[in-house]
This record gives sequence, C-alpha cells and structure tokens, in this order.
Amino acid sequence: MTGATLSSTSMSPTGNQVWTRTRGLLLALVVIVAAGFAMAALRSGDQHGRLDPRSADPSGSRAVAELLKDRGVSTRVVTTLDEATAAAGPDTTLLVTAPDLLTDQQQETLRTATANSGGRTVLLSAGPASLEALAPGVDSEIPAPVSARTPQCSLPAARSAGNADLGGERYSTRTPGADSCYPSDGLPSLVRIDDPGRGETVLLGSPDILYNHRLDKHGNASLALQLLGSRTHLVWYLPSLSDSSAAQDGPDGDTDSTFLDLVPSGWLWGTLQLTLAAALAAIWRARRLGPLVTERLPVAIRASESTEGRARLYRKANARDRAASALRSATRTRLAPLLGVPPNDAHSPAALLPAISAHLPTGDRDLKALLFGPAPANDIALVHLADQLDALEREVRTS
Repeated sequence: MTGATLSSTSMSPTGNQVWTRTRGLLLALVVIVAAGFAMAALRSGDQHGRLDPRSADPSGSRAVAELLKDRGVSTRVVTTLDEATAAAGPDTTLLVTAPDLLTDQQQETLRTATANSGGRTVLLSAGPASLEALAPGVDSEIPAPVSARTPQCSLPAARSAGNADLGGERYSTRTPGADSCYPSDGLPSLVRIDDPGRGETVLLGSPDILYNHRLDKHGNASLALQLLGSRTHLVWYLPSLSDSSAAQDGPDGDTDSTFLDLVPSGWLWGTLQLTLAAALAAIWRARRLGPLVTERLPVAIRASESTEGRARLYRKANARDRAASALRSATRTRLAPLLGVPPNDAHSPAALLPAISAHLPTGDRDLKALLFGPAPANDIALVHLADQLDALEREVRTS
C-alpha cells in the first residue's frame, strides 16, 4: 500500500459525524436560550430587583409601598444622588437602601443635603464604610443573625410594633438621647438619632422588615410603616454604579477605585474558597495509581473472541490508527526472528527494512509505508493493509 491512500489520522471526525454528535446539545442550548428570553419578557414587568418598591418578588418591597400609598404617603424611586438630594426636605423621608455602595464624595454630598433638611433619613445596613460620614458618633459592631427580637426601648414606633425581624449590623452610639432598639447581646440593630431643627437619622441593621415575604410576620409591617410613613413623601434611593456622581471621588473628580474595590468582600473570599477546593480536587484526582494486579479470569475466553471484541471497540471509536498500529506492531514482532533481527530492533525501520529486502524482492512495494506508514483513511484501506501484512509475512516464512 502506498502513502497516497493513507491519511494523517483516522481519529479526525467528518463533518457529518460532528453534526450527528452535537446536534442534540445545540438543540438543547437553543431551547434553553429561547426559554430564558421568554421568561425574561414575561416577567420583566414585575421584577425590578432586591428592595425595589416596584418588585413583587419575595425580596422586593412592593407590598410596603402599597400600604404606604393607602395611608397617603407617596413613594418615588430614584437611582441618582442628584435626585435624592434634590428631594430632601422637612416633609420627606429619604430611604437609602445601600449606603455602603456610595463613594466618599457621594456620602459627603448626601450628608450635607440632609443635615439641615428637617426630614428623616433611613439607612439600611449601614456599615463602617458609610457610618463615619452619614452617622457621626455611631460605630458598627460584629453583625448578628436576623431573628424576631423585642424592642427593649422607649421609641413609640418600636413599642407599638413589638417583635420584629431585625439583626444584621449592630451599633454602638456616643450620641446623647439616641434611641437604641432591638438589641442583640446588648447592642441595638435599630438606632434613631434626632437632631431638633435639622432632622432625624434612623439606622436599620438589616432590611428584612421591608421584604415582601417578611412583611406579614411579627410586627414588621407596623415598624416599616411607622419608620417610612412619618412624612407625606418617601424617596426610595437605590444607589447605582451607573450614577455619574459615582465616578467622582474627590474634589478634583479623580477616583482611586479599582474593579476589585467594587467587588464585595464575600465574593472575593468565595472565589478563594472555590479555588482552594478546585486545587484539592485536582490533587485528589491526580493521585498515583497502585501497581497493576494480575487476576485469573473466571472463565476462559477464546483468542478469536477477544480479538473480535477488541476490533469492535476500535471500529466503534473509529480508531483506525490504533488498529493499524496494532497490526503493524504484531507483524514486525513476528518478522524480526524470521529475519534474524534482534527483538529490540524489530520496530526500527533502519534494522528491519534492509533485512526484509535481503530476503525478498521488493519490486514496486513501499515496505516503509506498509510497516511504518500513517493510518488508513477508511475501513476498506484498513482491510487492505491487513491483507498486505499477511501476504508479506507468508512470503517471508516461505522464502
């Protein structure tokens, strides 16, 4: 057999085979993508995100907004700092859902706008990143789990509501006259600071009382309505990274924030843990296997059956290269002792081919392509190769 009838590899699948193997996966992928677009289109009207007063999701806050509306309190959603500061006034409650997301410059601007407004500012889950600017004199302590807690304070709104789902951030305040409610281990998760003539600041350690799925539990609804409904207008501020003021973090408009600064610390620690877990899994799976253990077969298998079974596996995998390699290797191994070639050189073209040429007339046969050539291009070529190898071995034996 000449090299012109052989290909470089028999494992390269044809276009038809690739399509047959991947069409099921592609169809499933198309169905998933189409279903995702359909669900997004159907539910886009009700889903606005966590703590959004337009969202009917369990983690949304549409229920409390509707209850406030029934009491005559208008709710306005804003996503920029300019809108939030412009709306501050004595008849307005400003709710900041994520004060820690605000930059230093944004916090200073917000504090300046609300300091003399005479209204109420409610900060949800304010931590060390925002307390110094938005609530001077208040420090954040180790968070506590959210659970039903008792008021244990004289604040009328808290005493009227009774038990409520609070926790999260805990605070310690140095401000005289501040109301400290719903404590955990002595530290409150609700703090109200009243500065007569200037306004009120309310710190809520967790936003759970505002969630749709928690509003009907304990005194959550009562507490939420009293904290957010003390004025006729409620401005619901959802900080956004798309806010143009977020790009400014100093008097010169420069920012030192990097991408990692915008990623919450929990994600960074989670990524580190996943990386460590992946490394341990790789080490576990890459462990060294023990030595091979020989075992007597429970039944005797005829050589013809074993050969046929192995051939069927090769054919199922289209492994013509492996089948051809096995045929050529076995032929070279049997020819070597017949030609006086040492076993170590049986698979060396430089030793085996001259020995064959010395015993047989080569004619127009390409012995190198026959014994050491590339894999056959198809099954017919593989069968032809096997016939040629058998014919060569018979000639050597009878010469």
